[in-house]
Amino acid sequence: MAILRTEDGRTLTDLSEIGQELASLGIKLNKWPVTENPLIQDLLAQDSLSDGEKETVLQALDHYFVELQHTAGYQMRDLIVIHPEIPNLAGMLSKFEQVHTHADDEVRYIIAGEGIFGFVRPDGSQVELTVQPQEYINVPAGTEHWFYLTSAQRVKAVRYFTNTEGWTPEYTGTAIRIHRAAIAVG
Repeated sequence: MAILRTEDGRTLTDLSEIGQELASLGIKLNKWPVTENPLIQDLLAQDSLSDGEKETVLQALDHYFVELQHTAGYQMRDLIVIHPEIPNLAGMLSKFEQVHTHADDEVRYIIAGEGIFGFVRPDGSQVELTVQPQEYINVPAGTEHWFYLTSAQRVKAVRYFTNTEGWTPEYTGTAIRIHRAAIAVG
């Protein structure tokens, strides 16, 4: 279940209320079931996956990709698997922990683990959204945001692209005022 924390200390968990809070940014947040296929569930329980295992997971979820190809023109997808044993994990993640934008939409479907997106709203206020398994998020191009992992440091996410060139972070220099969420993963 998604969790939205506002700068003024409110916490929201209702998807429709979260949608209202994020409406000014044009962010889409949906719940997409992950297949109950035992093979896929076993793969999602592993920390790391081979390229072949990643492709197996992607193919099991490709009905979402086909829909996005038809409705939004997405051309590519991949599966990113992040866990604490990845060499230089902190360095890899540090480039997304600063406020930045992208020239293309940032589209993620979290299938295991969780991550936190922070956003700067048009009025300058800030919010943080914990995105968890079975949640799809589309952050429109040009939206000031940041991303970090929860304390478990684990996430598996399908990323969808119209092209990969528009996904380079462009740092804005905006200071993050909202305190990082203290989300404990159970």
